[in-house]
Amino acid sequence: MAAGEDHTGAERAETGRTWAAVAVGLVLLAAWLLGHGGPGTPAATPGPRSFAAAAAADRPAQVYAPHAPLPDAVPLRIDIPSVGIHAALVARGLKDGAVDPPPYSTPDVAGWYRDGPPPGASGAAVIVGHVDTETRAAVFYGLSTIRRGALVEVPRSDGTVAEFSVEAVEVIEKSHFDATRVYGSAGRPELRLITCGGQFDKAEQTYSANVVVFAALTNSHPA
Repeated sequence: MAAGEDHTGAERAETGRTWAAVAVGLVLLAAWLLGHGGPGTPAATPGPRSFAAAAAADRPAQVYAPHAPLPDAVPLRIDIPSVGIHAALVARGLKDGAVDPPPYSTPDVAGWYRDGPPPGASGAAVIVGHVDTETRAAVFYGLSTIRRGALVEVPRSDGTVAEFSVEAVEVIEKSHFDATRVYGSAGRPELRLITCGGQFDKAEQTYSANVVVFAALTNSHPA
């Protein structure tokens, strides 16, 4: 639900439809992984630990120098102090050709794409979350207000905290969502945070765009 809009339960009867804007992008992710023989390929051995590199001209400018990748470890939570986001993370896979988001029954939980690189490892890790439910704001409600340079911390199962710095924040219309550009990495540890954005269409029960945050690993420290 967009800021300032008040949708009743009747207007939002199909709550799952509010995820559609994000799902469009994640369907493209699934198709893109399948087309590239990556880790999303069914019944296949794990592919490379990073997504294919996107053309430099198509990506947001790199603000931070590459940081050495961290060993693989399960991400436990995400903390973005500047916008008040503090949430547990759960692993999510593909379902019906798209990344399966956390259920609406746990709106304060975000999901990380378990078949891609974990946050801190080489490549572009993906974390998704709802912007709202039919009754209240959800985990990534404030994501669109994040600014370049903001700190994103991801505590991990190996006792380290991966620190990312935001390089760009974009609102991308569904019709212009470029999976290679969004999910492609530049051969360094990166992070993508994704939620719904743009205008809410009451008739279609969906948002028109995705908010996408591009961030790069810049540090790590013990938890």
